[in-house]
Amino acid sequence: MDLTGRAAHPLSLGLPPVHLQFLEEQSRPSKHKGVGIRSLLRYGGGKRLNNRTILPFFKNSVIPTTCCAAKATTSTGAAAGDMLEVDLREIKDKCKKWNWKGRYAINYFVSHSSSDPHSSNPNRPPILLVHGFGASIPHWRRNIRTLAQIYTVYAIDLIGFGASEKPVGFSYTMEKWAELILDFLDEIVQEPTVLIGNSVGSLACVIAAASASGAEAESNNKARVRGLVLLNCAGGMNNKAITDDWRIKLFLPLLWLIDFLLKQRGIASAIFERVKQRDNIRNILLSVYGNKESVDEELVEIIMEPTCDPGALDAFVSIVTGPPGPSPVQLMPTIISSSLPLLVLWGDEDPFTPLDGPIGKYFTSLPSQLPYVTLFVLQGVGHCPHDDRPDLVHQKLLPWLDHFSTVTHT
Repeated sequence: MDLTGRAAHPLSLGLPPVHLQFLEEQSRPSKHKGVGIRSLLRYGGGKRLNNRTILPFFKNSVIPTTCCAAKATTSTGAAAGDMLEVDLREIKDKCKKWNWKGRYAINYFVSHSSSDPHSSNPNRPPILLVHGFGASIPHWRRNIRTLAQIYTVYAIDLIGFGASEKPVGFSYTMEKWAELILDFLDEIVQEPTVLIGNSVGSLACVIAAASASGAEAESNNKARVRGLVLLNCAGGMNNKAITDDWRIKLFLPLLWLIDFLLKQRGIASAIFERVKQRDNIRNILLSVYGNKESVDEELVEIIMEPTCDPGALDAFVSIVTGPPGPSPVQLMPTIISSSLPLLVLWGDEDPFTPLDGPIGKYFTSLPSQLPYVTLFVLQGVGHCPHDDRPDLVHQKLLPWLDHFSTVTHT
């Protein structure tokens, strides 16, 4: 596997794109002998930065072991390769509300497995899909129908995103999102579940799985999580997550300044208004998707629509300026000791979470003999593999999920 450095991009569904407008002018080449800030910020000599790329190191990725590369070729398998997209109107019409903690309205979707006789296997676990930053349930529109042919599929809008409530004054943290996931499993799903997350959604799933594994080991309670799937997992809620990278250390004063400015309501509002413009969102998506054809107007609308909700600005500021949360490296020993099946799918053209970051190096160093940890590197795929190249994701995900049908869960 080629772990050469790549130009990382702070603007993805995995991290608030707050630094775009603030630093766009500073990202232009300087006049000092051809060495501009873009050259300074090159991430390990990877591919050339484009006109929208600025700070190349805001978050790093989780890269576990057992690596196999998957080429970006069209699948010929009907189950794995066919893209059965769900209409956005159908998703919205079928969404329900759950009252979390008796006060917060959380939006969720459920699609029960089809009447296919093969779907009646009681060992097949339900699936919960958890989106990344700025995304929501419809970001899984290219996956739900394929998965629901065999499994009962749940998808949730984390508090602060999508059609879920965005309460003013709420302090967003990774731990609260993880708590929401576990409460959802307890109150709505009520069965041991496979968690599938993208970006910060992946990290929330890691925290939830680690918390569940630790609590169940102490109390001998029935497991709530049966498996974990990470799609380009984030290293933290925001850009302060990785402090052992020289690129972060170099720009920490600037990041602190940005945090300070965002706490000024007028400045934060102006930045947010620019970030959420349709053209800006489209450019951000194009920069983090390997398959540019997947960036259509429907995707732009999926990201843009919730930004107009009351409380969206407060959520944006709280997430960007809040604590980054625990590192996946801190949590993985608990998951490993529980022997929880783990699948990692990673787009190798993700300019935002490169394969050679500090966290990625930790995960690639895990013992390759662990039979329950599997990594597939998806060639030609960006930060959101499930939406970028759903056919490649299904090729790897469906056979992995199928192993659960042969194991009796107790």
